[in-house]
Amino acid sequence: MKKFLFITILSSVLWSCGGGGGDNPPTPTPVNHAPTKPTLVDPINNSLCIDNVVNFQWNASTDSDGDAITYEIQVATDNQFSNIAHTFTQSATSKNITLEKGVAYYWRVKAKDSKDSSDYSSTFQLYTEGEGEINHLPFSPALVSPDLNSVVQETSTTLEWTASDVDNDTLTFDVYFGTDEDPVTIASENQTATTLDVNLEASTNYYWKVVVKDTNGGQTIGQVWNFKTD
Repeated sequence: MKKFLFITILSSVLWSCGGGGGDNPPTPTPVNHAPTKPTLVDPINNSLCIDNVVNFQWNASTDSDGDAITYEIQVATDNQFSNIAHTFTQSATSKNITLEKGVAYYWRVKAKDSKDSSDYSSTFQLYTEGEGEINHLPFSPALVSPDLNSVVQETSTTLEWTASDVDNDTLTFDVYFGTDEDPVTIASENQTATTLDVNLEASTNYYWKVVVKDTNGGQTIGQVWNFKTD
């Protein structure tokens, strides 16, 4: 009898410690998916806008979770968006913005739901017509390589950038390159190519910038870019 009672008690303990299974596993937290990246529509890249009240348009994003989407539009006077002139958040896919006349602008858009956001769209650039203006300055050069703040593990590299001009003028470039944070040494002057090969030393921080010049005397000084060697 005692043996039977001991077995009964032991069985009850085992059952209460997990043998019975009746608990349901916790429901996993749903994973949120960011909306897709918007694509810019208008003004098209490299536009000359005669009216300084500009209607910016982009294609709608989608959200696989069915979340409501809003858009953040940024308009800056530099292509790295360190000088933001206008920023708006809205659900519509277009926005009228009044810009200053005779200024180069750069714009981009990203989509957001309540928890996450997409990457920014590509960057488009435009120029607003100035009063009595005949020649328009070139757009700021855009970095291609080496990537900003990257580490180059070679003894040489190729500096590469892109540039354009709303007047379609022929462009030339002065390239400043060195170890000064604001480089003053001209590594190449009045070149037409958008690349320049440079030799490097180990464990060194390098800084460079490009001055873009058109055939009518206009010039735009690019921002300083940097990288380092291993």
